[in-house]
Formats: sequence, structure tokens, C-alpha cells
Amino acid sequence: MQQVPYSHIRNFCIIAHIDHGKSTLADRMLQLTDSIDQRLFRDQMLDDMDLERERGITIKSHPVTMRYRAANGEVYRYNLLDTPGHVDFTYEVSRSMAACEGAILVVDAAQGVSAQTVANVYLAMENGLEIVPVLNKVDLPNSDVAAVTHQIEEMLALSMSDRFHISAKTGAGVPELLEAIVNLIPPPPAENVKTGVKTRALIFDSIYDAYRGVISHVRVQSGSLKAGDRISFMTVGRQTDIKEVGVFTPKPLPVKVLHAGEVGYVVGAIKDPEEIRIGDTITLAAQPAATPLPGFREIKPMVFSGIYPVNTADYEKVKYSLGRLRLNDCSFSYQAESSVALGFGFRCGFLGLLHMEIVQERLRREFDIDILSTYPAVVYRVFLNDGTMLEIDNPVHLPETTRIDHIEEPVVRAHIICDNGQIGDIMKMITDRRGILEKTDSVDTRRLMVTAKLPFDEILVDFYDTLKSVTHGYATMDYEYIGYQQEDLVKMDILLNGEPVDAFSVMIHRSRAAARGRQMCKALKESIPPHMFHIPIQAAINRQIIARETVRALRKDVTAKCYGGDITRKRKLLEKQKEGKKRMKQVGNVNVPQSAFIAILKSSTAG
Repeated sequence: MQQVPYSHIRNFCIIAHIDHGKSTLADRMLQLTDSIDQRLFRDQMLDDMDLERERGITIKSHPVTMRYRAANGEVYRYNLLDTPGHVDFTYEVSRSMAACEGAILVVDAAQGVSAQTVANVYLAMENGLEIVPVLNKVDLPNSDVAAVTHQIEEMLALSMSDRFHISAKTGAGVPELLEAIVNLIPPPPAENVKTGVKTRALIFDSIYDAYRGVISHVRVQSGSLKAGDRISFMTVGRQTDIKEVGVFTPKPLPVKVLHAGEVGYVVGAIKDPEEIRIGDTITLAAQPAATPLPGFREIKPMVFSGIYPVNTADYEKVKYSLGRLRLNDCSFSYQAESSVALGFGFRCGFLGLLHMEIVQERLRREFDIDILSTYPAVVYRVFLNDGTMLEIDNPVHLPETTRIDHIEEPVVRAHIICDNGQIGDIMKMITDRRGILEKTDSVDTRRLMVTAKLPFDEILVDFYDTLKSVTHGYATMDYEYIGYQQEDLVKMDILLNGEPVDAFSVMIHRSRAAARGRQMCKALKESIPPHMFHIPIQAAINRQIIARETVRALRKDVTAKCYGGDITRKRKLLEKQKEGKKRMKQVGNVNVPQSAFIAILKSSTAG
């Protein structure tokens, strides 16, 4: 690809709420800059996962380099990063922003400013990016350009004087936006190309290739990188020789040199994913820089779930697969654990429920593994009588009740944007989940932004789906973690045949334990097949039974051979059978099928 002057480089990302048209706008830009052969073009060109295309959402950030000839005849290089829109992937967005100087904020002219729009704007401001607001889908009959323009100026304090009104689907207005990027988004800082500045490049993503090893996605801040250079990773201290450097067009295209200000990839000789850390700085081993670039803040997983192979022989395969996934998703964590019911597996941490669902689906598809997952849980703070504080992400590890002084649970502040007429349903949802309504703000004449404080555990599984259901799909939600608060929380065990099954244990508020216990017992009763003996299914708190169901025993008709005679003959046979079943119950094991674990997850959303 032809080299351009440093002042002709523009690095920017596209940010928006989910389904506001980021990927479609990226498609039009690729077409208008002739970055893709029309014969190879397909919708959602930058979404290369089948999962992304099926769901119509972006999961991973995707960089692409475009060559644009402006109206003044000059050639510019646009480095674009398409970003996810869902709240669970905000960390992915923040990493993309670290490689940019500007952001194009896409707002749906029909739906208006949504919750994630506000969160993304604040994130861009924190990163010091130049924000260019754009109204998309102006060709729709229900678009309200004037009202949404007012929302952007009032809520986000962004000027709409340039008034970019586009339709990413038809391409209307996109050429004018491409031309405006030249003037509205600044080039990389000029001090990075001064004489004597040492080479520094930020790793903002990584992928693993079976043949080439770890491929790092980098933004070269200063200096240059080329094949043959000996480089050092400043945080981990690892050194390697560069085999290849290149850019994304959107397919990888090798180039001779990656200069300052450019975004591309680096292929070294590193085969172990554990040796690369996203957010690390690459420098030349012969002339190392004094300090690394500011990386990314360490992000802590908020949701934990156990992942176990269905076939225990696949344990090592699951471990290898999790390591591969961890390489390009550092917000995901895992560590080995074992369960009496499920055997050996891993305790995995995620940013949210969608993030958990995506990781599990990628394990099944990309690595062809059958897995089971346990009920998702958050991290609780358990304060003991001696003043010690423990962080518990698995109810199995909870200490004895007599040792516990109190328990705290994580709390989030949720921002929900909804129509005025839906405020009653929203308030009921919040109070039903032990939430506190903090305030309401008017977005415009039709919509409100509701701010509420909620226990994170209460919005974990079904809150978002219920929100979409009661508001007919119009409400949007974003949340931020704000800390911990003390609550009356208890551990609820599920007992099968009198024995607790650790995989079914959950932490729950005492006021909701009985209802949840009945749900779980009922779900298990329908999933566990009949055995030769009765199976009691019980929910218990501190050995106190709060709910019970019974799986009836399979019964052989032992009186079939009696064709008459005294009733005592039949009674004798039935008593003999009864004694046999008692002995069987003492030594019999309950077979719990995979469907039972799935039923437990589904029962939480049904209630």
C-alpha cells in the first residue's frame, strides 16, 4: 500500500448503540473508497464470525485501512475500527479508542439517543477523542431528525452545526462524511515523528493462527516496525524477531514498514498465547523506549459461571481452547476447579450475561466442544466475625453460617431510556428486583431517562429480556458498577436424595429464596428421569427445607402373578418390594442428565 505523509493519516472508530448502523456505515465506506472488490462484497463485511452475522451484532473490534482521495486531490489513509455496541463489550470499545484520535458517533434518527450512546460518548471524552455526531437512517418514514438533533445537543452537549444526515443503507450522505473526516478528525500528534523519538507501539488486540502463532494488532505511536526487527514486549519482557508486518484491507496485507501513526499487525515467533498481553507496548530491543505507553485499566469480571466438558476426556481440550479465547478477549478469565457432580472444569469470569453466552457459543463452534455451564453468579464480599473479608464467586466456598458477620453484594446504577407511558412498568420492574429509583430526566417530549440503583445479581439473567418485553422493544439500558452494599443474603442448597449437589447451589436474598427454591425443584423434577426408588428434591437453607418435589419411582407390578386368593398374598409381595426399595435407596445413586442443568438456567428466566 502506498505510503502517505504523516499529516494525511486519520485514525477513527465508529461508536453507537447496538443496531444503530455502525457495521452498515463501515460497509459503505469500504465500497466508496474501493477498499473491497465488489465481487467479494457482502453485508457486515468486517464481521468475520458466523456468530456476529447470525445475530446481527458486532462482538469484536475490526480494524481496516482505506485509501481515500479527497476533493483537493490529496491521498489520505483512513484507519477505521468498527466497534461493538452492547454494554457487555464496552471494554472492547475502550481498547479501540486507544488506537484512535477521533470517533464517529452514529445515532439512529428513528430511535434517538439511547443508553449506550451516552456511555460511549463519555468513554470517547475520557480518551480525548474528537467526536463527530452523525444522524443515520434519515430515509426511514418514522425518523424524527429535528427531535434527535435536539437530543444530541441537549443530552450529549455536542454541536450538530455540521449536520451529517446519512443513510448508511443507501449510501446517501456518506461521501460528504468521508470528505469531512479530513478536516474534522485530527492527524496523529506531530511530536511522535520528531528526530530521535524511540519506537513504541500499543497492542490493542491479538489473534492466534495455528501456523504463524500469535498475531498482534498494533497502533504504532512513534518510530517504525519492519520485518527483521528484534522487538521487546515491555511489560512481560519477552523478545522476538518480526517475521511480517502489514495492514488490514480488510484482509491482512503485508507491507514493508509500519510507520508512526499507522494501525496494522505484527507477526513474531511467539507460539504461546500466555506470552502476549493486550495493552502492552512493543519497542525495539536494540533501542528500547524508557517508558511504556499507557495501557488499559485492568477490568474485573462481574459474572462467574463454571464451564465443564460433557466428556471428561475433553478437559485438556477445553483448557487449550480457553487459553486461545483469552488471547483476544482479556476481559474474560478462567481458573481450574472441580465439582462433585460435574468433575473437573473451570471457573470462568465474564463482563455480563451476553458476554458469557458468546464465549460459550464460541467454545462450541470454533473448538467443537460439548460443555455444561453452571448457574451464573456474581462476586460477594463475606465479612467474618474476626474482621476478615473474603471475596466469594462460588457459593460452594461460603464459610459456615456461624462464622459470618454479614455479606455484601455488588450494586450497579442502571440508566434506562423509555417512553413516558412506560414509566409505570419500569418502576415495577425495578422495585420487584429490590432496586431503588433515584431520578427521572426528560430526554424530550416523548421519552424519559430513568436512573436506578439495583443489585447486580437481580439484573443478571432476565432483566434485559423482560425490559424489552414490557416496553415492546423500545427501551434501552446501560449500567455501571458503583460498589457494594450489605444485604440479607443466604446460600440455598439443592438436595437430591438427601445429598447436596454443589453445582446447583446459589446465593440469594432471603425474601426470594422460597420462590426460587420451588422453581428449581419443579424444574429438576421434570428433568430427572424416574429411578427404581423415590427421589426427594429439596431446597434448603442452613439444613432447613424450604421447598420439595418428589420424582416418583418406577414400579414393577409384582402382584401380576396373583390370580386370586387372599389379599394377604398380595400385601406380602408389596411389603417385600417396599423393603427392597428401601435398601436400594440407601445405596442408589441419582443420575442427573445434562438437561437438568439447562432446565435450572431456564427456570430462572421463567420466573
